[in-house]
Amino acid sequence: MEKLINEFSVGLFFWQTLLFLVLLFLLKKYAWKPILNAVNEREKSIEEALNKAEEAKIQMAELVSANEDLLKEARAERDEMLKEARVMKDKIIAEAKNKANEDADRIIASARESINHEKMAAVTELKNQVAILSVEIAEKILNQELSSTSKQGALINSVVDDIHLN
Repeated sequence: MEKLINEFSVGLFFWQTLLFLVLLFLLKKYAWKPILNAVNEREKSIEEALNKAEEAKIQMAELVSANEDLLKEARAERDEMLKEARVMKDKIIAEAKNKANEDADRIIASARESINHEKMAAVTELKNQVAILSVEIAEKILNQELSSTSKQGALINSVVDDIHLN
């Protein structure tokens, strides 16, 4: 430090100070304003970018919220549609079962009725056959029994005795 003080020159100091002041003046006049303007513009653009980023962040939050709401609504609609589909499925199955049961009951009733008709027809046919056979058998027996006149007379007397007149 002593060396610096011992070698101090006032003339050199004056010129250095004068050159420094001229340099400051020139910088202020020509460079300082453009540099400050560039710095200010850069600061404004950064601030605008930050504002836009904040707005985008807010919009993204709103979109996320809206998307979540839409998803909730879609899920609720899906659940409601599935519930309605299950109800419709159960209803259709129940209706199909009821119709099948009704058809089965109707078919069974029709079959029973048909069986009864067939049974009655068979019984009637059987009675007719028995009647025909009885008549044929009676005819053959009568032909054999009544082949002689004495047997015919005895039969007539027997039938007349059985008939009671009122």
